[in-house]
Amino acid sequence: MTTPDIRVEKGHAEPEEVAAITAILLARAAAQPAAPTHRGRDKAGWRRLERTPGFRAPHSWQG
Repeated sequence: MTTPDIRVEKGHAEPEEVAAITAILLARAAAQPAAPTHRGRDKAGWRRLERTPGFRAPHSWQG
């Protein structure tokens, strides 16, 4: 017996329920465009706080 690709984490799902959710997921995956078009920036316009230096001058506008 092989390991199933989908696993129920909490509760109990009947085989029909697992089959239904699998069909939905496969249909959604098939409906996605093959090559998504990329529009917009390559990186975020803001910086993460943990990556900024520890000190900022009191007159800084970034405060």
